[in-house]
Amino acid sequence: MVQHFIDQIATARSAKQSLRKSLRIRGGGTKDFYGNVLGNFEVLDTRSHSGITSYEPSELVVTARAGTPLAELEAALLEKNQYLPFEPPSFASGSTVGGMVASGLSGAARASVGSVRDHILGVQIVNGAGEILNFGGTVMKNVAGYDVSRLMAGSMGTLALITEVSLKVLPIPAGDATIGFDIDQTQLFKLLNRWRALPLPISSTAWVDGRGSALGRNALFVRLRGAEAAVESASAQMTKEHGGYTLPQDRSPAVWRTANHHEMSFFTPPADDLCLWRLSVAATTPPLDLSFPQLVEWQGAQRWLWARATEGAALQAIASKAGGHATLFKASQKHSDTDKAQGAFQPLSPVLAKVNQNLREQLDQHQVFNTGRI
Repeated sequence: MVQHFIDQIATARSAKQSLRKSLRIRGGGTKDFYGNVLGNFEVLDTRSHSGITSYEPSELVVTARAGTPLAELEAALLEKNQYLPFEPPSFASGSTVGGMVASGLSGAARASVGSVRDHILGVQIVNGAGEILNFGGTVMKNVAGYDVSRLMAGSMGTLALITEVSLKVLPIPAGDATIGFDIDQTQLFKLLNRWRALPLPISSTAWVDGRGSALGRNALFVRLRGAEAAVESASAQMTKEHGGYTLPQDRSPAVWRTANHHEMSFFTPPADDLCLWRLSVAATTPPLDLSFPQLVEWQGAQRWLWARATEGAALQAIASKAGGHATLFKASQKHSDTDKAQGAFQPLSPVLAKVNQNLREQLDQHQVFNTGRI
């Protein structure tokens, strides 16, 4: 099957000079909305190249082909009481392992366990010249020098075709509890800053502005995961000190599943001309001067809000001032692709732009994968 991809890349490369032909790498298409506007490019569909090629539960390492359904991989891990700790979002059925890596998106636990990039041990790719290249390995110590494996995370199919990936997995924690607090945003950051200095088994946090929630009130949810004794002790301490409440144990996984896959009521568009924006800033950044309802994740480092595309420049300026960046994550229902006319991502600094260009020239000299998605 890899040879079929190589042939498709070769055809695109040979036609590139006269037809400006590029390939759009696509798995299940569950993240088609993410990134810049895509033209009518020929699709390179990875779904036929699927299957788990190696899984060593005792070594906490799994290797799967790019077209493998993410649900299939997660089910195989669950049989061994293991999981992908960065909890990749799917948004819809059909997500693939390659798409998970290429999108670079991680779930609510990213602040405590790391992102998808941090769990990549090795990849096999096909570059724009049609060459099969292998990087990394299946052990953490094999990562040395210029780490091309992790550069694939978030590359959105614009550098090379991912054909196979090796990932580090972890055992599912024995203890799992979610506690809730009814607090405003000012109290939120005071608590987060305090908790960061304590040895608490905090896995995920999510604060929802009451104006954008079906709850009708400000609410902070905190997930504790780890040894049962540590989770029980931390839960009792935190609820006693800050007036929190513990959710029923069977509800805890569901809360974070809806958060990861954007099924919370907050992620329902409040109006058909509003876009979903993601602001990435330092976790210690205080409340931002924004009039929009927000959902704050990653212990303060990721903040979601609904705003019009025309407010993008102002949001990017606010994020830049805080040392971060703003992304138009999902266009509005009303204006769709026109919302992204100025680009979905905040422009890179000149230094990073130069590094990015150099990478493209090394991996895809003929711009076979240059769809302009990022």
